[in-house]
Order: sequence, then structure tokens, then C-alpha cells
Amino acid sequence: MIEKIKREWFFNVRADILSGIVVALALIPEAIAFSIIAGVDPMVGLYASFCIAIIISFAGGRPAMISAATGAMALLMGPLVRDYGLQYLFAATILTGVFQVLFGVFKIAKLMKFIPRAVMIGFVNSLAILIFMAQVPHFIGISNMTYLFVGITLLIVYILPRYVKAVPAPLIAIIVLTAVAIFGHIHVETVGDLGNITQTLPSFLIPDVPFSFETLAIIFPFSIAMAIVGLLESLLTASILDDATDTDSDKNREARGQGIANFITGFFGGMAGCAMIGQSGINVRSGGRGRLSTFVAGAFLMFLIIVLGDLVVQIPMPVLVGIMIMVCIGTFDWSSFKYVVRAPRTDAIVMVVTVVIVVATHDLSKGVIAGVILSAVFFAAKISHLKINKEQTEKEYKYFVQGQLFFASVDSFIAAFDTSEQNKQISIDFSSARVWDDSAVGAIDKVVLKLKENNNTVSINGLDSASKKLVDKLAIFQNPDANPSGH
Repeated sequence: MIEKIKREWFFNVRADILSGIVVALALIPEAIAFSIIAGVDPMVGLYASFCIAIIISFAGGRPAMISAATGAMALLMGPLVRDYGLQYLFAATILTGVFQVLFGVFKIAKLMKFIPRAVMIGFVNSLAILIFMAQVPHFIGISNMTYLFVGITLLIVYILPRYVKAVPAPLIAIIVLTAVAIFGHIHVETVGDLGNITQTLPSFLIPDVPFSFETLAIIFPFSIAMAIVGLLESLLTASILDDATDTDSDKNREARGQGIANFITGFFGGMAGCAMIGQSGINVRSGGRGRLSTFVAGAFLMFLIIVLGDLVVQIPMPVLVGIMIMVCIGTFDWSSFKYVVRAPRTDAIVMVVTVVIVVATHDLSKGVIAGVILSAVFFAAKISHLKINKEQTEKEYKYFVQGQLFFASVDSFIAAFDTSEQNKQISIDFSSARVWDDSAVGAIDKVVLKLKENNNTVSINGLDSASKKLVDKLAIFQNPDANPSGH
């Protein structure tokens, strides 16, 4: 037990603490911005980020991943807040947590294997684009000094790690440029310009909503949507960090952990959240590897608000914008331009469609779901090509079937046979084929029964054990008493 705690918490202490501090500073403007998107007070996003990060550091399945209030979730909860108010948001957050815990218990994470690589690349690239787009209002067309601060931040974050490895470059950029702005009396947009920060800890509350089926009917669709989107973003981010750090993670534990975090957050005046690829990227690139980095991010966030609130509001936004732009550059899969050219055309289309839909809708779930469905359609089309060769002798016709026989390939299977033949001995060889579903058996039935109607002798050969079992169970020509519905 002690060894496990050391392995997960205290094997990388200095780097975890420093990276956690950097993430905490980057969380503040994001949490405030997402609160504005959701239509709630900035403290709702900050309390959520604090609670979720602290809880997920213990309950999550992916060490060093940062979870907090996110834009994807904020977009979903906006209509609920607008139509019903803040208390219903807290209730929906609690129910979101319940759903996610159930998803974890029922091991929903195993569905991750059905997300193709093309969709994963599209997901990463679209997130990088969305993170960049979120920074644009904070530096485009504001002032020349803003451009200067962004440029200096980019240079510090890009160049300094080559010479200074003890302290994360983003932390140095924040401290140095904040000091320059304060002591140089330089006027640039600051964190404080985004919204008011109250220097108080979150307190326990019970959502002030009627405990009725009517309330449940209101929050249910929002909660289930947030649970799915939050889990999808968290599990995909966990997979990306697995690759980045060459380590493994427990996806089902992560699902339960996200649920526990959201459930508790709802009782402390926070909005639902999930994993953040941008902040997780900052954490990993700054050296964060253990659970301690996530814990420090949450704890230091609250320390900043309560103790250093007056200083935090003076952090120049261009500095944080510069850091996030570097995260975008590091997150975007630049090899995907080669991928579009070299990959199979269907995979390239899936990746591009995923990116376009996510960027157009600002909804990660729509893009990923569209990508998965499109991949499935392309896959079905690809394997639905059947090859049927016919050999003919004086007494016998032999058909050799090659490929996968299922609902998408039954038409070409049926079309390959001349069912008008009479008084022939016909054999159909499935040695190089596989029968997958009821539609396939129905197609075999249709061909065999029509041939038999014309006094042909028909034999089925070469079925593998699984195909034979399915045909024996469902085929009418094998079992005249079988239910013919659907054939």
C-alpha cells in the first residue's frame, strides 16, 4: 500500500509541485471564461475547478491528468441555466456524477476500442483549434502591447526550456511578465478584467430545487448529455496522455472518478466538469507525472484565490494566451497533413469530418460520434464486397463464395446466382467466406429455396463452425419449422 502511494504520489515531487502551480495559474482565466459561457458567476467555475481537481487526484484513473470546468460542458449547460437557473445546474451536476459512476461500474470505457485512430487524430486537432480560437478574442485587435507580451511569452516558453530545466518556462513567463506589467505600469488586459473573484472558500449546499419527478424530467436530458460528453472527453484525453507519457491508466476507474468529482462538486456550488486536454498538456510538458501535480493544481488554485487574489487579478491575459498558444502548437498533430495524403482516403475523410464538425459546433461529442459512424459505414462498405466464382460441368454447378456475408453484402450475393436453372446439381462453397447475421442466412435461404423450387439439388459446403451454427439455427431450408419472418 505504502509502495503504491509512493509510486503514484511522491516519485516526482518537485516537478509535480511546479507543474501544478503553472496549471493552477492557467486554470483561472479558463474557469472564468467557461463560467461566462455557461451564464453563471465566475466563482462557480473556479469552485468547480478546485473541487474536481482535488477529488480526481485521489479518485481518477489517470495520474497527472487535469480535470476542471470545461468549455464543452459549459456549452451544454448554458440553456439549463438560462431557462431554469443556477440551482438546477447544481442538481444536474450531481445527477451527471451519478450517471458517470454508473458508466464506470458497468465498464463503459471498453467502448473506447471502437474509436478509430482517424477519429482520435481529428479529436486532438479539433481541440487544439478550439483552444486557439478561445484565445483569439484576448489578443487580436486589442493593442500593440498585447501582441508584444504574447510574442515575448512565446519566446520564453519555446526557448527557455533548452537552458533552464529546474523551473517550468510557463511559470517563469507568468512571474516575470506580471512583474513587468505591474512595476512598469503597462496597460494590458488582466485576469481581473474577465470577472470578479471572491476571496472565499466554497461551502456545502443542497440545491434549492423541488425534489420531484418534474425536476428530474428537466435535468435528466442535460445530465445524461454532460455525462456522456464529459466521459468521452476525459477518456480520450487519458488515452492521449497514455501515449505522451508511455504509461497506462485505468479508464473505468477514471469514469468512476469523474462521476465522484462531479457528484461532490454539485454540493459545493460548482458546475460539472471533465478532463482538460490543454491544461493536462501544460502539466505533462511542465514535468507533471503523478497524482500530486493534479492535487497541487487544485489546492494552489484555491490558495491563489483566497490568499493571492489581489495579485492574481493583475496577471496579464496575453501571458496566459501565449502559454495556451504553445499548448495548441504542442497538441496539434502536425503529421496529420502527411496523414491526409498517405492514409487511405476513407480514413482521411473521417479525420477531416471529425475536425470540421467539432470546430463548427464546438461540441466534441458530435464530431467524435459522427467520425465513429462514418468509420463504421466505410468499414461496412469496404468488407461488403463479395467475390463469387462459378465453375460449371455437365452435371454440376459449383459456386465459390469469398468474403463476408452480412446485411450489407446480401444483395450482391443473391445477384450472383441464376435461380432460373432447372434440374441441376448445385453446390455453394463457403470455405473462403463467413456468415455473420440473420440477413446473411436469409439471403442463403432465398437462393437455396428458389433453386429447389426448380428441381435443383442444392448443397452447402465449407461453412466454418460459427457460420454453420448460425445457418443450422435460422435457415428455413435446414429447418422447415423455423420462423420465416424476415426472410
